Amino acid sequence: MDFFTALTEYTYLQRALVTAVVVGALCGTVGAFAVLRGLALMGDAISHAVLPGIAASFAMGISFVPGALVAGLLSAAGIGYVQQHSRLRADVAIGIVFTAMFALGVVLMTVFPSGTDLTKILFGNVLAVRPAELWSTVGVAAVVVLTILALFKELQVSSFDPVMAAAYGLPVTKLHYLVMTLLTVTTVVSLQTVGVVLVVAMLVTPAATAYLLTEHLGRMIAASALTGSISALLGLYASYRFNLPSGAVIVLAGAALFIAALLFAPRQGVVTGRLTARRGRARSATASV
Repeated sequence: MDFFTALTEYTYLQRALVTAVVVGALCGTVGAFAVLRGLALMGDAISHAVLPGIAASFAMGISFVPGALVAGLLSAAGIGYVQQHSRLRADVAIGIVFTAMFALGVVLMTVFPSGTDLTKILFGNVLAVRPAELWSTVGVAAVVVLTILALFKELQVSSFDPVMAAAYGLPVTKLHYLVMTLLTVTTVVSLQTVGVVLVVAMLVTPAATAYLLTEHLGRMIAASALTGSISALLGLYASYRFNLPSGAVIVLAGAALFIAALLFAPRQGVVTGRLTARRGRARSATASV
């Protein structure tokens, strides 16, 4: 059956589409700040660090989201604390905290074995999204976006120049923890769609694509959110059409858009730059004649 025909008949596919598009836009929005602040690997770290929370949730027989959220927030706070109160760099703090949390999750899953298919957590299963999960995703996305809009100027200044932001009296440390919190919430929400393994790609790839297309933060966020949504739409279509895993195909669709931007971006594209240089040489040769 054709994808668009099936979309009109099957509610599970409609929920999957809406959830994937919302998550794509959300990851793109938050990912823009993550890329600018050098927190690209935080999504990967948190997605692995939530494993103890997932294991605890399964042991209690509840949804993995509350446990994953608590574990993710604790991990983000731990990474931030180590980074702020030691001489260690951010990547070292991330490596210490997320590996310890991941190891704790492995131990908990051994002690409290569960019959739940962990493949859905690792690689996502957007086609299995239930109505409650859809609405919770939309609600979380709305809260995150409204928070960013309310503090846009503060986040913009502290992202580009934290020293100047501190000189202006902005709470740079609190803003940093806020971005970490938004990143954690976004990561947990995205687990249902693309899973633990692939969530970092949804946070980084759309933002990196947008970064190649514009130098204006507002336009970058909009382009990143749009890229994430288009990736989700194309990935879900290809997943249904060719019977492929949805999370992986969504990530591949985003990678394809990034490659297109890398090659053909108006100012920073590889092919565009070579064509511009060639036209410049041609004009110089013509002028010299």
